[in-house]
Amino acid sequence: MQSIHLYNTRTQRKERFIPLDSARVTMYVCGPTVYSYAHIGNARPAVVFDILARLLREEFPGVVYVRNITDIDDKINAAAVEQGVPIDDITARYTRAYHKDLEALGVLPPDVEPRVTTHIPRIIDMIQALLRSEHAYEAEGHVLFHVPSYSAYGQLSHRNTDEMQAGARVEVAPWKRDPADFVLWKPSTAEQPGWDSPWGRGRPGWHIECSTLADVHLGETIDIHGGGHDLIFPHHENENAQSTCAHGGKPFCRYWVHNGLITVEGEKMAKSVGNILLVHDLLQRMPGEAIRMALLAAHYRGPLDWTQDSVPRARRGLDRLYQVLRDMRDIPLPEEGTDGPPSEFMACLRDDLNTPRALAVLYGLVRRAHTSTDLKERSRVKSELLAAGEILGILQQDPEVWFGGAGEALDNAEIERLIRRRESARAARDFQTADAIRQELLEKGIVLEDGAQGTRWRVEK
Repeated sequence: MQSIHLYNTRTQRKERFIPLDSARVTMYVCGPTVYSYAHIGNARPAVVFDILARLLREEFPGVVYVRNITDIDDKINAAAVEQGVPIDDITARYTRAYHKDLEALGVLPPDVEPRVTTHIPRIIDMIQALLRSEHAYEAEGHVLFHVPSYSAYGQLSHRNTDEMQAGARVEVAPWKRDPADFVLWKPSTAEQPGWDSPWGRGRPGWHIECSTLADVHLGETIDIHGGGHDLIFPHHENENAQSTCAHGGKPFCRYWVHNGLITVEGEKMAKSVGNILLVHDLLQRMPGEAIRMALLAAHYRGPLDWTQDSVPRARRGLDRLYQVLRDMRDIPLPEEGTDGPPSEFMACLRDDLNTPRALAVLYGLVRRAHTSTDLKERSRVKSELLAAGEILGILQQDPEVWFGGAGEALDNAEIERLIRRRESARAARDFQTADAIRQELLEKGIVLEDGAQGTRWRVEK
């Protein structure tokens, strides 16, 4: 079996993935803060780490994948005030919306999906451990992590002290011992959500939440921590520092994996620009599988520019793949059982999740299906295509369902009848009638494609 290699942000190189315990591979990925609908940038890590989890399960007998829900945050508080509803209404509504969006994108649920608000006592325990080890201190109702107490701070993000202080966007407060120190616990007003603690009524800081949830559900040292590139600093840098210090210097994470960010038509997504693309809105206009396919078009570590052609191009690619499955609908799968994905396909994914190369292998299967006349070979291609699609989270629909959208005005039998009429007209060299039938179908959203194996049809996207 070939090894999986992943790019480790901390070491800045691709490394062979060797879990601490091959029977229990652990992965933690930062989930959403549920105050609004998820945008396409939020969807990218969900899809990327869904595929990584699927790959890990192909290779190892036991995988525990944790993706959290942040349901306490100042943005949630502000949304509740703005809409005049309780905070729980906001978090419940947008958690449901997040789940619905990801389901439409073919993202499988994680093994564990902890919420911050159900772990407050454990968060307090970790803060107390940091206070006992003198990596944290109290100041005016706050508890802060003292960054200079951890000499390896900055090794994940590869920033020096000046860069970190300039880029941290830290709150300037006279009670901080060092400008880079960050909040573990902060006081709550009467209007804000809060919990009793040794430091008074308050609520946790953002960074300590993920450290605690990873510790509770995966242990002191985890194999993989994932998230978007924008989380490397300060969130993951702070997580790493406080987790390492709370556990007596034990390493927190062995492989840090980060996906690149999404731009829209070459610009950063921003409310001020008005170009934030909500998954909820995109799904009103296009199938989730095509959105997922568009997210796989670029290597996960690189940037992805979302353009007007991103989804149409992805749909055309899916048309090619589904069309060959439809052409082979009457071909049985191998009698000895379903073949796994092609070895070349798996090699691409084991090489730091190279989805563009993996997709190229799938299109190679399409070419094999078109050129082969051997029944066993075509059966093998069909099996490999379905198995590879399952790991990528695509090609799991019936092809007729995929092609059914825009052509609902005509049922399949009527389309096939018109195609036979056109073939008869062409055989009689009545090209005027044949062209008229093609045009009639085109006006109803059906595109005909003539090839060596006859005429195929697809729904125009």
